[in-house]
Amino acid sequence: MAGKSSANRGKRWPAPAFRLSDWFSDHRRAIAETFEFVSLRLGSSLFVWLLVGIALALPAALRLAQQNFVALDDGWQGQPGLTVYFTVGTEPDNVAGVQAQLRQSSSVAAIQLTDAEQALQEFMAASADSSSLTAALVRLPENPLPATLQVSVVSDASLEELGALREQLVGLDGVDEVVIERTWLELLRNLTQLVERLGLILGVLFALGAVLVTAASVRLAIESRLEELRVLSLVGATRAQIRRPFLYFGVFYGLGGAVVAAMLLAITLTAIEAPLTALLGSYDIPVHVHGFGVVFLLTLLGVGMGLGVIGALVAVRQRIRGVQEMAD
Repeated sequence: MAGKSSANRGKRWPAPAFRLSDWFSDHRRAIAETFEFVSLRLGSSLFVWLLVGIALALPAALRLAQQNFVALDDGWQGQPGLTVYFTVGTEPDNVAGVQAQLRQSSSVAAIQLTDAEQALQEFMAASADSSSLTAALVRLPENPLPATLQVSVVSDASLEELGALREQLVGLDGVDEVVIERTWLELLRNLTQLVERLGLILGVLFALGAVLVTAASVRLAIESRLEELRVLSLVGATRAQIRRPFLYFGVFYGLGGAVVAAMLLAITLTAIEAPLTALLGSYDIPVHVHGFGVVFLLTLLGVGMGLGVIGALVAVRQRIRGVQEMAD
């Protein structure tokens, strides 16, 4: 009898047949246990949520910035181009020669000439409220304003192409100055690409950090229930049943971290609203944050939950295998 008893020691009970009602009941049990575990350790849970939230907030903020840079670029009307200023008194033939050279460039979309007389009339019309200034211009012996060319380029023209075109024009006879208009739009596009790539890199790094934080937290939960897990393994619990509560730990930690990240982003947007309004208001650009909506928040919650589950799987995979080996 003693030999038979020792032979049966360590053998697990056979697993029961699968029933859908039992499967749902087990999930409800796992959720209840997870909620109880998290609520009883609220301080440490808040700490995990904060760490995961910070890890999610920065890449999400960079994603929002990239979307708003793109919206700001798309919302700007007009095309980039050049303004050619001629010296005062430049002959019309010189102006026509510059126009002819510009038309030969494949980067040029349109050219608009404002001659000296037209520039003077427009200036006087704009300064009609200042009678003294208008009278002073009338008394001048010659027109003090130069002719100008407004050059619009094709939409896909790069900053390098604009620079090369400017270098061609600067040395021409009668050309005083050539100004590249709205080069900041090109810089904005470069900044958008930089933010996009930086967000991707930091997103991967901080996602790894969130996974490791969740894995460490779930590992502590597993260590606190080792004896219970050994008993469950002996009475026939499957690996899925043993690891299920800890996967819900990952879900709770991930969702909590995503909620914290959304709160941090909302606080940040509120804090920068006033200076952002002042900055964009000087350019007559309305302040509207693109991207921070329902889809963004649901995506943030989904990413947080996914990272939490991955972290839980990392912690559970090796530890549960060890528990079952000890039970065998």
